[in-house]
Amino acid sequence: MAAPGSSARDWRAGESFAVTDGPLRLHPMIVGFEPIRESISVQGGDDAVFLLEPVTAAAVVYRDGWVLLDTGFNVDVVRDPAERGRHFNYDSYTALLPPGDPLADQVAGLGLDWAELRGCAVSHVHVDHTGGLRHVPPGVPVVFQRAEYEFGAEISPAMGGAFAAIPEDYLRPALEIALIDGDTSLAPGLHALDTAGHTPGHQSFSIELSTRTIVLACDAADLRRNIVDVVPCGSQMRAQDAPAALAAVQRLHDLDLVPGVEVWPGHDPDWQGWTERTME
Repeated sequence: MAAPGSSARDWRAGESFAVTDGPLRLHPMIVGFEPIRESISVQGGDDAVFLLEPVTAAAVVYRDGWVLLDTGFNVDVVRDPAERGRHFNYDSYTALLPPGDPLADQVAGLGLDWAELRGCAVSHVHVDHTGGLRHVPPGVPVVFQRAEYEFGAEISPAMGGAFAAIPEDYLRPALEIALIDGDTSLAPGLHALDTAGHTPGHQSFSIELSTRTIVLACDAADLRRNIVDVVPCGSQMRAQDAPAALAAVQRLHDLDLVPGVEVWPGHDPDWQGWTERTME
């Protein structure tokens, strides 16, 4: 069933984003920055140490369209003093943006056309992942895990700050939300992976390129240290999800040991992959 009060639908059996063959390229994008306590990114980390972490997204390009994975901040909210105060009102946190609209500007710089966007998938409902959904044209499916979307749909606008979410981003009536349950093929060579724990329905993404498979951990592993040492992030939205967060990072660790597979941390300022313009 769809999330309460939403127009979301189920992802249909055998459904796929409207692309063919496999991915030609992956374009990593850094679409902002955020100062994060080490203790939030690493369980047991130092609460007095701050990391300036990149906010990341990616475009997966096919011969007949492209797919967007995560979307960064809503720049209109970040740059409006009243809205910024309403949504970014938790301790020691702020959204940092380069000039312009970093998602839209990079998409344009890559020569990609929003009219050729065939699908979008969002790892989870936190503010640094949902803001660019305002660029997604009507009729383009936006994929969430069902558990995540239903969790997000229960967050009122007044409570968004407490959950680091802006419900208006992902509950916009113009969005075509498609709900999946667990590991799911989204398109040839593109798969959603169940890595719940950081949030109730967090998902990561696997992209099969010609020479390697890249797994975007998203917030199941902020830092490379999470993956290598099998240490979950220090933040879960619900205390009962701590075992799932550990299982998710163990899964990512195991995938990283598979020959030809690279697992990328979602927010590591030292991970060079996010500075690459094109991966093939």
